Amino acid sequence: MSSEQSPAQTTAEAAGPRPRRLTYAAVLAGLEGVALAVGGLWVLVLGVTGSPDDRQQAVTLGITLVVLALLPLLAARGLLLRRSWSRGPAVITQLMALPVAYNLIHADSVAIPAGIALTAVAVAALVLLVNGETTRALGIKGPGRAE
Repeated sequence: MSSEQSPAQTTAEAAGPRPRRLTYAAVLAGLEGVALAVGGLWVLVLGVTGSPDDRQQAVTLGITLVVLALLPLLAARGLLLRRSWSRGPAVITQLMALPVAYNLIHADSVAIPAGIALTAVAVAALVLLVNGETTRALGIKGPGRAE
């Protein structure tokens, strides 16, 4: 056993193939990360090459979105590798996405379909992440079940 693996991770990996629910949750988190990165790069490029009202604010927003994309991307990688720590960042990402989706839905613009899609992805990912099969595959023990 390497120094980076804990007994819980080894047990989870030895339990069999990765459940589809875990794979789907990882894919959804990865897609959110890619969307954040692409959006951040788009805002950054427009901020640098275009004529925004406030260039500094556009560049800052672009960099912030690219950095925020790291959270779901790292969580997706951890989920695919069945690391128990990865569920926390993945759940946090979904919880952060829900208020954004709410604001997009209540905007009177073409952002409404994006808000609906983001809501569907966040809720689906949350359901997949808190599923018992996913929890067992990640080797997460519930309260009072330290064995």
